[in-house]
Amino acid sequence: MTAFNHFNFNVLDLEKSLAFYKEALGLMPVREKEASDGSFKLVYLGDGKSDFTLELTYLTDRKEPYDLGECEFHLAFATDEFDALYEKHKAMGVICFENPGMGIYFISDPDGYWIEIVPARG
Repeated sequence: MTAFNHFNFNVLDLEKSLAFYKEALGLMPVREKEASDGSFKLVYLGDGKSDFTLELTYLTDRKEPYDLGECEFHLAFATDEFDALYEKHKAMGVICFENPGMGIYFISDPDGYWIEIVPARG
């Protein structure tokens, strides 16, 4: 049997990304790993509800932004506070695409990764 464990985003500015994920989605670090030579740091973020984590990989020598191609991938979050979260994300200026017909929207993180926000379905 297999189960989802984590998903990875490479980030250019770890502190900026940590602040974004805390403010926008309430994600907090649940574990970290740092290379003994200081070349990278991994920070796993959790939602406090599931075992699934988002791994942020920070390569310390990386200076140029990551090429995300056509950004035809995304991570999705379901929320039972959809309207309040939408207003929060709107105020933060991070909404990058809305699809009212489907009842969803997307936010973009500091590195340009898209995150879908969907209402919890009961």
